[in-house]
Amino acid sequence: MAYQLGVDTGGTYTDAVIVDAEHNVVAKNKSLTTAFDLTIGISNAISSMPPALLREINLVALSTTLSTNSVVEGRGAPVSILLPGYNEQQVHKSGLYEILERDLVTVLEGGHSATGSELVPLDIERARDVILAQKDRVSAFAISGMFATRNSSHEIKLRELVMELTGKPVACGHELASSLGAPRRALTAALNARMILYIQSLINSVEDILKQKEIDAPLMIVKGDGSLVNAQTALLQPVATVLSGPAASVIGACALSGQQDAIVVDIGGTTTDIAIVTGGQPELCEDGARIGDWQPMVEAIRVFSIGLGGDSEVRFKGRMSISQRRVVPVSLLAYQYPDVLPRLERQLSAAPTPRNNKFALRLQQNEVLLRQLNDIEKQAWERLENGPIEIDALADADRQMLRAIARMERQGLVIYSGFTPSDATHVLGMSDHWNRHAAEVGAKIWARQMRHLYGCGTWDLDDAVAPCEQVFAMVIQEISQKLIEAGLNQHGKLVDSRSMNLTQLMADIILNKGEAEQVKPLFKLRFADDYPIVAVGGPAGDYFPEVARVLKVGLHLPEHADTANAIGAVMGAVVQIAHITVTQPEFGTFYLFHKDQPIRFENLENALSRARELAVADATKMAETAGASSIETKIKQDANHVKHDIDGELFVSATITAVASGRPNCLMR
Repeated sequence: MAYQLGVDTGGTYTDAVIVDAEHNVVAKNKSLTTAFDLTIGISNAISSMPPALLREINLVALSTTLSTNSVVEGRGAPVSILLPGYNEQQVHKSGLYEILERDLVTVLEGGHSATGSELVPLDIERARDVILAQKDRVSAFAISGMFATRNSSHEIKLRELVMELTGKPVACGHELASSLGAPRRALTAALNARMILYIQSLINSVEDILKQKEIDAPLMIVKGDGSLVNAQTALLQPVATVLSGPAASVIGACALSGQQDAIVVDIGGTTTDIAIVTGGQPELCEDGARIGDWQPMVEAIRVFSIGLGGDSEVRFKGRMSISQRRVVPVSLLAYQYPDVLPRLERQLSAAPTPRNNKFALRLQQNEVLLRQLNDIEKQAWERLENGPIEIDALADADRQMLRAIARMERQGLVIYSGFTPSDATHVLGMSDHWNRHAAEVGAKIWARQMRHLYGCGTWDLDDAVAPCEQVFAMVIQEISQKLIEAGLNQHGKLVDSRSMNLTQLMADIILNKGEAEQVKPLFKLRFADDYPIVAVGGPAGDYFPEVARVLKVGLHLPEHADTANAIGAVMGAVVQIAHITVTQPEFGTFYLFHKDQPIRFENLENALSRARELAVADATKMAETAGASSIETKIKQDANHVKHDIDGELFVSATITAVASGRPNCLMR
């Protein structure tokens, strides 16, 4: 019998499952993710599997939340982006300056018009100077040209130049998104380039383990729409994996629960991902799913992804709040490094400081960033090789090294520890997999910080339980409110500025906040009780019974919910989509935009017919390249017309979309 191996690498845990041909789970295991060397965590997750089953594996499917987490947390490898034809207003609108250093964003002469004609010749000499000046500072390049979806020649020339001068990976906007919207396309290209290093490291780690375990099976990666591509295709477009983990969890949750209409919620260490499933099918978000504060142009399952997980830092920022920033829970820190526990106990006996509970650890090894460290940062990096550094002690002993570690943390080389919801559930007896005593000490330290430094809380000084109950209640409130917000944004009808206030108002009513002051409310609101919550992920059993109770909805915690992502990973098909646009910029003249040059027609039907042929051919070729066989293709056409007083209904544009799908090659043998 042939089996499939599903692997999911998250921010905290790496999961592995083996399923049979009917997708029944026959073996599973969890292991801590080792971000500094992913190979260790992946190997640990797979090693406990029965060797006899591993020899029968014919497909390995991988999902990951690493790219999702990098977007939510604002982390990523350093990249340079080249923008021919852009202006400063478009750059500001894109948000590029929020994720990249300003001198790594370069506007160049060049770009095309809406009809694909060259507006200004490409300034290739300046581009050459910029690439040579930045090649040692970045791990990849991104390129996004004005109207490159109508004519990609400038992007292609720049890509060839980057490859010639540096040999480094390049992400081109026209290959990632077919729709107009220059600022968002530029952001999508930059995010794609930032993720290449993460996905490359992950794929290399998995391939190394498969060789060690003598597993001779193709490796497929889950995309954000739940479909599969082979590893080679994923390396070219890693941004397509930005919702890989959430998509796999939706597919796995639906299969495990058997629910046709449900709200699927996957809570992990870094994020909580929410998707609405109707009739057994999750909705696709063609204009790009929102991930934290960003909305790249990535066709994906419509997932509402927020920076809230078991490892989110609980801190004071104007009030007690749960940060989007992931830290190492103090209970996990002491579990992995027992010698930190006496230091935590010393902190508890001393006067509180803002640096209590905070230790620094190595997070990842980015050679480009490491080469740019100054001498004191190099010393700090070497010292971190010996284990966690206590930030409170360092503040008294070496302020210069303290600042160096802070800089490396902002770059993503280092991660801090802190007090988290995972620590709270350990104190409350809901979790027991790490060091509970350390969680209790960390809770008391955190409570003293809140009381003495920020004037929050009324807990007894030696009470660890009451502060944790309040943190637990904060998590329940936050998740419940985000579920309401996801419902309000189900059809994308609310803009962010309006939805925030409305969400807060409706959440207060639904959650009965302030009910005591209301004698006879004029109306009541309720959450959709015909859409139960299907909760998956490691901490799901801790939080969602209470979430379901306050929202008054049904709850399903399916068997194997803790490994739903890995199960969903092996259930996808290979799907590739090709879009081609036809426009009528002037009456009687039609342009078909394909590859690097527009094609002109004088007859609309000829243009549309040619577009359908090209779209089917492109989608089929992409599916074959991505690892599909027995490919089937569907085609659809969305046309835009306007009514004209003289000419009647007038054609403006049409988008031809071809969808090619098939099962992975290995399953069709």
